Amino acid sequence: MYSETNLLPLSALNHFVYCKRRCALIHIEQQWVENRFTAEGRAQHERVDRQDHKTRDGVRIEYAVPLRSLQLGLIGKADAIEFHPDSERSNPDFLGIVYPVEHKRGRPKPSHCDWVQLCAQALCLEEMMNTEIPEGAIFYGKPRRRQTVAFDTALREETKETALSLHALIKSRKTPPAEYDSKKCGPCSLLEICMPKKHRTVSRYLQECLK
Repeated sequence: MYSETNLLPLSALNHFVYCKRRCALIHIEQQWVENRFTAEGRAQHERVDRQDHKTRDGVRIEYAVPLRSLQLGLIGKADAIEFHPDSERSNPDFLGIVYPVEHKRGRPKPSHCDWVQLCAQALCLEEMMNTEIPEGAIFYGKPRRRQTVAFDTALREETKETALSLHALIKSRKTPPAEYDSKKCGPCSLLEICMPKKHRTVSRYLQECLK
């Protein structure tokens, strides 16, 4: 169990899974650079980052919902939470089936970073509302459609382990060495700060020389 003063940004889980060095540069060294991709993502989130609500086809939608988990040591905000009617419940005070929806500007990524972030939101909501959330969705801006994410045992365990590893990284105050990956490094806004092609281990340098 974590205290209020030790809570980390929920979004850092996404950074950690995507690239541990990027996570450290942002959350330990406080480095940040805007590029086209981050600007587009910020603009998309601004549309759902205002606390508001509406009802559509019987589904109540709450936007910019504050989240917190003392068990995971995370704090943040959900883009949107849908409350779907549940015909099996007759309690008028029951909000319905809880369904978190995260908005992303681009396409689905090869790693589980978006899934882990969404699952962490669900775990926060389960802790806050004392309920069970079997699945949620990620709305990707490029294909402009949702991808359903099931919160199965494997994803839940991955999310919990990632939260523990994130806390360990931040506590260490050490930025991991750079490892170049064209798919990850190319669109990264911190490419010029990170300089992954220049920061090479001795073994990697020798391997490249031998080639």
